[in-house]
Amino acid sequence: MATEPLRPITDQENLIERRRELLALDAAFRELRRTTGGVPRARNKGLLAFTGPAGLGKTALMSEARAKAAAGGFTVLSGRGSETEQGSAFRVVRQLMQPSLARMDEAELRVFLGSWYDTVAAVLGLEATGPAPAPDPTGVREGLDWVMTRLTMKKAPIVLILDDLHWTDPESLSWLTSFAPRAEDLPLLIVVTYRPDELPAEAGGFRTLVADRGNRPHNLALLTPEGVARIVRNEIGEAAGDRFCKECWSATGGSPFETVELAIGLGERELGGTDHDLSSMRELAAAIKGPGLIERLERLGTTTVRFAQTAAVLGSPFSPELAAAIAVLGDEAAAEATEKLRAARILAAGHGHEGELEFVHPLIATTIYRSIRTGFRTGLHNTAAQAVLAAGYGATKAARHLLEVPCEDRAETVACLREAARDYLRAGATDAARRLLTRALQEPPPAEDRAAVLHELACATFLIEPTATVRHLRQALAQPHVDPDLRASIVYRLTTAMAHTDQLAEAVNVAAEEARQATNPRVKLRMQADQFVWSMVRPDDHDSPTRSRTLARLAEQLPGRSLEERYILGLRAWDAAMRGEPRETSLAYADKALHGGMSWTDENRGFEVPLSVALVYMYGDQPRRAEELFSKGIAECMAKGWHGSHLAFGQTIAGYVHYRRGSLAEAEDSVREGLRIADKVDGVVAAQWFGVSILIKTLLARGRITEARAFADEHHFGAAPVNAVIYPDPRTVYAELLLAEGRHADAARLLSEVGEWLDARGWRNPAWCPWQLRLASALAPTEPEEAVRQAGEAVRRAREFGAHSAVGQALHTLAEVTGGPPAVGLYAQAVEQLEQSPAAYELARAQIGHGAALSLAGRLQEAADRLYQGLEGAVHCGAGALAARAREELSAAGLRPLPLRYAHVDTLTAPELRTAELTVQGHAVGVVAKELHLTEQGVRQLLSSVYRKLGTDAAGLAGFLEARHRPHP
Repeated sequence: MATEPLRPITDQENLIERRRELLALDAAFRELRRTTGGVPRARNKGLLAFTGPAGLGKTALMSEARAKAAAGGFTVLSGRGSETEQGSAFRVVRQLMQPSLARMDEAELRVFLGSWYDTVAAVLGLEATGPAPAPDPTGVREGLDWVMTRLTMKKAPIVLILDDLHWTDPESLSWLTSFAPRAEDLPLLIVVTYRPDELPAEAGGFRTLVADRGNRPHNLALLTPEGVARIVRNEIGEAAGDRFCKECWSATGGSPFETVELAIGLGERELGGTDHDLSSMRELAAAIKGPGLIERLERLGTTTVRFAQTAAVLGSPFSPELAAAIAVLGDEAAAEATEKLRAARILAAGHGHEGELEFVHPLIATTIYRSIRTGFRTGLHNTAAQAVLAAGYGATKAARHLLEVPCEDRAETVACLREAARDYLRAGATDAARRLLTRALQEPPPAEDRAAVLHELACATFLIEPTATVRHLRQALAQPHVDPDLRASIVYRLTTAMAHTDQLAEAVNVAAEEARQATNPRVKLRMQADQFVWSMVRPDDHDSPTRSRTLARLAEQLPGRSLEERYILGLRAWDAAMRGEPRETSLAYADKALHGGMSWTDENRGFEVPLSVALVYMYGDQPRRAEELFSKGIAECMAKGWHGSHLAFGQTIAGYVHYRRGSLAEAEDSVREGLRIADKVDGVVAAQWFGVSILIKTLLARGRITEARAFADEHHFGAAPVNAVIYPDPRTVYAELLLAEGRHADAARLLSEVGEWLDARGWRNPAWCPWQLRLASALAPTEPEEAVRQAGEAVRRAREFGAHSAVGQALHTLAEVTGGPPAVGLYAQAVEQLEQSPAAYELARAQIGHGAALSLAGRLQEAADRLYQGLEGAVHCGAGALAARAREELSAAGLRPLPLRYAHVDTLTAPELRTAELTVQGHAVGVVAKELHLTEQGVRQLLSSVYRKLGTDAAGLAGFLEARHRPHP
């Protein structure tokens, strides 16, 4: 049956009483169009929202916005939420972005997306390169930000139109909420409509966005009687009577959707709008929605009803071929049903780009869907799932329908849900994966697969429900005959989840019990590694010395051939450094652990051990090596799409390495970046605990005490201990803040507690935690003898460890608390030690302290040399207060600061390079001095500069020179 194309209900002549909204659109478009050289000027806002209950004309308004934007030369990207597809993760994002990307060939796509290709591939329906990564939600959001920003700059200006936001899937809504503020800085306007009372709980961030940024939505109102009369008369003529029009308003309640539909129906029946037409009008009005719409549909015949119901189950837009297959209709019957539904204004005229059909209005689709009998609707969903899979639409499309089907103990249902969940995890949609796997468990899965399904569910819930993760994994461990490798992965994730829910002691016990029961040597080693990891993180581990001895005996027997062995060796390296054993021991184990590789992004092992190994080099006076390892780890995280907690942690601890080298500005920047990333991640992120401690320490080194105090108070730093081992130790850092504020007694009490805790654990390395040095400083004004004793003990411990930076810092503190003439020699020793280390800031501190002591002793020329050196170092480190102190000391001695003698760069000068090469060859200082025609002191100063620039001491010098001459691949 052929019909004439129907006029859409969204003609502008029917947008009656929407002048305010149309003016708002026009104003926003004018603002978007105002560009200078292709770059938009600052705009008041980049988000325009229209709200109101169902039927108030939001969809019609969006159609008008789309037409106006296209006519104005803007690129239009459109999407619409769907009531039946809210569980399909990133569905709306794909609607917005896929059409533009589909016009690019494979090569162009890869260039366009660049390094973000694999991160966003699963979200946008692209094929990833190699094994698909599993990005975190933060990485996916940032990748989508990149895509939309690139599309905007490529096709600017852009109008992004999103209708029925209240039905948008949570993942798309989360991305839109985070991205929308950037629209103000781009040639982009976002226009949305939604029903405010139907926004989901996940839309809290969007509500806040609208409220906080002056984007107050335009609330659409019902039509007045005059507005309804205008629409009716536009359709059937000016002769329509006032009473008739008033009755039309009463019948529709002023709903624009119902009014327009009614007016079109009146015109099709050729009614004139007289009192005699009132009964016919009321009949038409009743058939527009609710039971009347269903009665009208049923009059079209059972075949047409079945086709419409199938379409409602599939969701709009839908494939007519797929709907016909599910409804068991031939081509001719499906075509006839389509025409009948169009004639009845149930389906819209025309087809989409891929031949898909749509309902005229979402209200119609909702009414039809809800009218289907429960049992029949369930059967349609079940048939739809099978048809979707058979048609090649993929597991995620089918899984949406399976969620509406009762559990039937079908293995194929479980398989489909698991496959769809894996697809969602590859897209960073953890909550969507959780929903599917929860349903898979209810099916239930075959007994032999139950542990694997529980494990997969735990992976999906870890970031959003760590307590539920613990429950799922305990259930998985209780399953019989679990594969050993799967069991090891379950234990790792279980202990990690316990650690994140303040159950560290239980995490240690679980790993220990699994290690005891394991019969496979490789799995046993892995369980032991997990046990040691969480024991070291646990702050109340009372058996730490015993565990250290056990770890040492175990590591002695391992050659490091397997990854399990290398993890044990890495833990031994870290434990040796914490205990203060000779640094050669810890560095040797670190080298052995890294030989053969150690990934930072192994999802079943974590990054705790690789990170600890990197820090061993930092404490062992080879921070450049630590920086290289951190750069590698951060690059791994970014390549995998991990832009959340892992990246935040890497950036934060990398800042600590910069601090140890004396690069204070770089340290502050890195830590602040880590904290910025952590703030974007839902929940508490470990990087925040570490970052706050490191940043306060850095601010104190830069002399910004007031800022450090404000930052500490903002984060409640020092108010309560964290239930984990953090470095630098938060209580020690807080004591440093107290000392900077002159609160010596408070600092001494806190540091004494720290000392008791660490000594009980056998962790005696002042390079890791300088609590004794700070305690000595705190006691110096009131208990000078005890202060000297504490500092002297710290010097002894530092010498046992053997790192020049640790020995130099300890000697510096001993000199400060000793005072008087003996301090001059101690300062000289401190400088001598620190000159052999890469610790630029500590060296500058010691040089200035030495210079001040020399000045007091009347040795002004020597004092001047030391103070000039210290001033230069302080300026290069970014330690403003320390530089000011050097200038004050120079002024007090009647001296004037000289200009800085060289720019601070990492490139070695020719004399520095030659000095380094001769030193590596084994020549003594005297021989090098003779070769270069320098004094021995001149050679030492050159070597000190080499160590600071390269970020290593003499032990690591040969490796850096070898790498310098090694050809790049």
